[in-house]
Amino acid sequence: MTYAIVETGGKQYRVKEGDLLYVEKIPAEAGKKVDLGRVLFVSQGDRATVGRPVVEGASVEAEVVAQERGDKIVIFKHKRRKNYRKKQGHRQSLTRVRVTKIAAA
Repeated sequence: MTYAIVETGGKQYRVKEGDLLYVEKIPAEAGKKVDLGRVLFVSQGDRATVGRPVVEGASVEAEVVAQERGDKIVIFKHKRRKNYRKKQGHRQSLTRVRVTKIAAA
C-alpha cells in the first residue's frame, strides 16, 4: 500500500490514492489538477522514504472536487460583572480534493 504525508495550508495529512479530503482553500476551479504542497514522507510497500525536511522529487497530485465552506464556529467572549459581551462567527473556506497520484523520487 502506497501512502504519503503531505503538508498544505499549515497542516499535515496522511493520504493514499483515491482519498477525498478537505484542505485549506486552494485557488483552483473544480476539475483542475493541483499539487498538494510539500511531501514529508512516502511509503511504498515495505520501503519508506523520510524527507529532510521534504522528499526530493516526490509529488502528490490531486483533483479539485469542490470549493466549500466549513461549519459555522461561534466565538463568544465575556467578562463577568463588567457587562462586556462579544459574539462573533467564522466559517472557514475549504477545498475538497481527491488524491489521484503519488509519485516517489
